[in-house]
Formats: sequence, C-alpha cells, structure tokens
Amino acid sequence: MRKLKVAQRAMERAMLGVSLRDKLRNEYIRSRTKVTEIAQRISKLKWQWAGHIPRRTDHRWGRKVLEWQPRTGRPPRGRTRKRWRDELDSFMEDWSSLAQNR
Repeated sequence: MRKLKVAQRAMERAMLGVSLRDKLRNEYIRSRTKVTEIAQRISKLKWQWAGHIPRRTDHRWGRKVLEWQPRTGRPPRGRTRKRWRDELDSFMEDWSSLAQNR
C-alpha cells in the first residue's frame, strides 16, 4: 500500500510539473489534482467485493479464495501473512451474514 501511495504522489507531482525540491505539501497537491487517494479507492473496492462474494450462489473461485485455508504442516518463519478474510474479520466478525442480508 505504501508503494502505491508513493507512486501516486509522484504521478500527481508529474501532472502538475512540481518537483520534490519545491517542498509542497501532499494536501496541496491533492487539492490541485482532485484525484482520489489510492488507499481509499482500494479499500472501497475490497469491501464491495467482500459484500458481493457471500451473496453469490454459484461455486466459482471467488468464494474459494475468500475461504481458503493454508495447508497444514510447518508454518513459515516470521509473522504470518494477513489474508483478506483476516482483515475483514478483524474489522467486523459477522460481515458475511450482514452482506447476505444487505
């Protein structure tokens, strides 16, 4: 997410013809370009997708991806990677039933 934010800010500076040496704040650049922040857009699309998947009745890969469990066995070294479902569950436990009820 951080790399996407940095790339977006670089593109906005290029659109305005502004250099890093000009030392303009990101808020000022964002107000001039009127571009939505990439992190907000990604999170909005992720929640739309998360609301769409539980309502589907067919058995395509979307539900399988969301309900995927890692293989049993020895876990990899270090911190475990966060899956989409883990992030959704940390925000709201019963998000799946709420999505089905709309």
